[in-house]
Amino acid sequence: MNHTLITLNKLAERLLRGPILGLLILLAGWSAAAAQDVIQPANSPVSIRVTHLMGFEGASHNANGTLSIQDDSLQFQKSGKPAVEVKIASVQDVFLGCQSKQVGGLPMTLGKAAVPFGGGRAISLFAHKKYDTLTVEYVDTNGGAHGAIFQMNKGQAEALRNELVARGIHVSDSEDETKQSGAEVTSENK
Repeated sequence: MNHTLITLNKLAERLLRGPILGLLILLAGWSAAAAQDVIQPANSPVSIRVTHLMGFEGASHNANGTLSIQDDSLQFQKSGKPAVEVKIASVQDVFLGCQSKQVGGLPMTLGKAAVPFGGGRAISLFAHKKYDTLTVEYVDTNGGAHGAIFQMNKGQAEALRNELVARGIHVSDSEDETKQSGAEVTSENK
């Protein structure tokens, strides 16, 4: 009887192992196919939905639109308006950042205040959304220095940065500069 239990256990293991292994192979094939859809050929237009916070001449502050890289220019276009563009060759530097913003507005604030025993603090933990920021420093045709700040969903700035690097732009990372400035301060104190 003991021998029968061992055989049934092994049979159950084999039955479970087959579908699970098949499912893993199916998921691996699906993820490889999905990754091929995401990869874009070199010099293809890149387009991301952003909010133009400030800085691009001719674009209004806090305007929602599309930031795209077309051939040799970086363009911001608000729907129904002509595109505002800067030549990639005039871009001096690009900085990436991250910020957190509370969502829900006044109704969320009132709801947090109404929760008894300090429960509103727990709600605040989940009432934030993270965004990426992209700051572009560029020189206009008259030689004047300008900067433009864009806000986009988390993770999208990385794709835009990679495309700009591929086109020869110098990109700074805010974390790298913080580490560098900290190293400079410690060496000066010695």
